[in-house]
Amino acid sequence: MPSNSVHPPSDELLRVDNLKVHFPVSGGGLFSKTTLSVKAVDGVSFALNRGETLGLVGESGCGKSTTGLAILRMLPLTAGRIHFEGKDITAQDARRGEFRQRMQMVYQDPYGSLNPRMRVRDIIGEPLTVYNRAENRSDYEDRIAGLLKTVGLLPDMADRYPHEFSGGQRQRIGIARALALEPSLLICDEPVSALDVSIQAQVVNVLMDLQDRLGLSYLFVAHDLAVVRHISHRVAVMYLGRIVEIASRDDLYQRPLHPYTQALMSAVPVADPEIERNRPRMVVTGEVPSALKPPPGCRFHPRCPMVMDVCRTVDPVLNEMGDARSVACHLHAQPVHLIRNAVPEAVSA
Repeated sequence: MPSNSVHPPSDELLRVDNLKVHFPVSGGGLFSKTTLSVKAVDGVSFALNRGETLGLVGESGCGKSTTGLAILRMLPLTAGRIHFEGKDITAQDARRGEFRQRMQMVYQDPYGSLNPRMRVRDIIGEPLTVYNRAENRSDYEDRIAGLLKTVGLLPDMADRYPHEFSGGQRQRIGIARALALEPSLLICDEPVSALDVSIQAQVVNVLMDLQDRLGLSYLFVAHDLAVVRHISHRVAVMYLGRIVEIASRDDLYQRPLHPYTQALMSAVPVADPEIERNRPRMVVTGEVPSALKPPPGCRFHPRCPMVMDVCRTVDPVLNEMGDARSVACHLHAQPVHLIRNAVPEAVSA
């Protein structure tokens, strides 16, 4: 597992402040002039250090992938600021900004993210061509061969087409393409969810090995909590466009504080049948509210088994709790002994 060492503030690579991505939609009938907004991401803030992996988890539709695409400037921002490698890139052109060479993405679907009409050589080499990163044809070929070796593929595979590879091999090709411009940050959008379970561990191990060798940082978007636990140093939990808790991996998995985080952890099966039978459960009922019209107060309060009156009217802020943990929950504005009574025992994952 990755180290839990705390990186000094000077090692900060990425900082996101109050990021918002709203999508306007027309409200009412065909001729209505009313415009509403889907608040896909609504005030997300976090920092990512060099050489660190931050896992971003939550239910489908909570805004995880939208957050990653917004950081890459592949979606327009409604509000907020993004600082990358010490520079404010909020207003930079995503197509021409230098930051795009240092920040790359690994996509979820290895079958749809590779052009089926291009050979692997051209897929991996396209970034080198676009940014003139190869001095000549020999250098171009050497770089492609080196990138294939880096992700555990043979250089002679460069002449094949994507359909000649398995899903895991295609994802390795996608990773090689992302590494072509020597980035410092990879945004991994559920990179193993479309793969067989037997292949997922191989791809995750490739990512972890690359991080050790190249000093890469990852924003790892996923819904598989077991995979996130294996690869992440810290984990941020999203619900309906907001981060509700962020903490080190071990702190979050051993003692989740937010009721939504507790519910997520209690849903992770445990291999030991005795532990699985006797461990406490946090059952969440109801459906996720619409991002078009989020509920007032805490967004989780309509489904929260620990809801209080204040939760229905006052929107909780993401408060620092010490030990690099932050929680957005009114329970943690109470005296410490009341907080402890409200939190169940550690849930094994």
